[in-house]
Amino acid sequence: MAKPLRVALLGCGVVGSAVARQLTDDAADLAARVGAPLELIGVAVRDVTKPRPESGVPPELFTTDAESLVSNADLVVELMGGLEPARTLLLRAIEHGAAVITANKALLGADGPRLYAAADARNVDLSFEASVAGAIPLLRPLRESLAGDDVQRVMGIVNGTTNYILDKMDRTGAALPDVLAEAQELGYAEADPTADVEGHDAQAKAAILASLAFHTRVSSDDVHCEGIMGITDADIRDARKIGCVVKLLAICERTPDGVSARVHPTLVPRSHPLASVHDAFNAVFLETALAGELMFYGKGAGAAPTASAVLGDLVQAGRHRVVGGHGPRESAYAELPVLPIARTQTSYFIRLDVLDRPGVLARVANVFGAHDVSIESMRQGVRRSEEGLAILQLVTNQAADESLVATVEELRKLDDVHEVSSVLRVEGM
Repeated sequence: MAKPLRVALLGCGVVGSAVARQLTDDAADLAARVGAPLELIGVAVRDVTKPRPESGVPPELFTTDAESLVSNADLVVELMGGLEPARTLLLRAIEHGAAVITANKALLGADGPRLYAAADARNVDLSFEASVAGAIPLLRPLRESLAGDDVQRVMGIVNGTTNYILDKMDRTGAALPDVLAEAQELGYAEADPTADVEGHDAQAKAAILASLAFHTRVSSDDVHCEGIMGITDADIRDARKIGCVVKLLAICERTPDGVSARVHPTLVPRSHPLASVHDAFNAVFLETALAGELMFYGKGAGAAPTASAVLGDLVQAGRHRVVGGHGPRESAYAELPVLPIARTQTSYFIRLDVLDRPGVLARVANVFGAHDVSIESMRQGVRRSEEGLAILQLVTNQAADESLVATVEELRKLDDVHEVSSVLRVEGM
């Protein structure tokens, strides 16, 4: 067996602790798979005095000197998150010839190409399976198994917190603030849930997925992002009435004009596989030219699932150190234009409170026609006779997003329209 490979761990939160523990508990098996022992030489933390018994790491291995630690390692595992100092430390590790394993979707979404270029220049692995969908084997199939296929679409639930919230609202009728508070109590949501509920977590993951799927550099800034905080129990009820559920989806598409990536609440038919994804689970649906439709499903977050993905990357990178070889490099040869949301083709569900009088339907329909948006279906909800109002629920056919936005803006100005009370995109109908 080859000499031990030195492993540096950056961060020792719940995931870092799980990784450190497995490095000890499964040391013999991991060594056999790698072909060399994996020796944990240090764990970088902010406070070395804080007790961390759950990690199983000897206290003397904790250090605040992360720069020296990464400069002396063969393999660096980054689980601290955020842009800095993670970016600086990973670039330093790569400069010193270490292979890097990271779960940092925010950093990859913001500055992935810089890391890829640095790793390629030093001929070292940069692995990040844990950055999207936790334990679900998703990125490696995109980078390797489907490397000879043409991926046309990636659509999925990549944030467990928001899926738990929307699923609970659908199944119980509870309001979003109440379910969010419950999710925080159960540990599904952070004390500050902004990154999840505003869609930023899914936004970074969509950038990674689009970059891999379409061989084009897509950053988080290229991804249109809307969160779930505007979703009401009325939206959930309306979705149910038309046979749909509301999901926060990351949607990445390749079109003749380029590629698009977006994150937003979406109505999905209950017959679609993504509609049956409950609780905090993740699922990603792929459409490819040769393989057809594929779906990846499983636990997308949590200490153990994420540690599983990290350790998988660690074993692969270690094996390359022992027997030679290299993981997949960045593939951005296509250099396709990244389209703004305005040019994306989509469908909408729109709920209107309109005056209950003759001619309203025709005038509403004229607004849609003026913007070349056709109506796929329309139903009238319960009349609010005491207020002289009626509820209209419309689903459009696909049209450019900018046309749909213009339609909604003009509807809001129409004298017959009391309120545009809900606007949601639709997929799969």
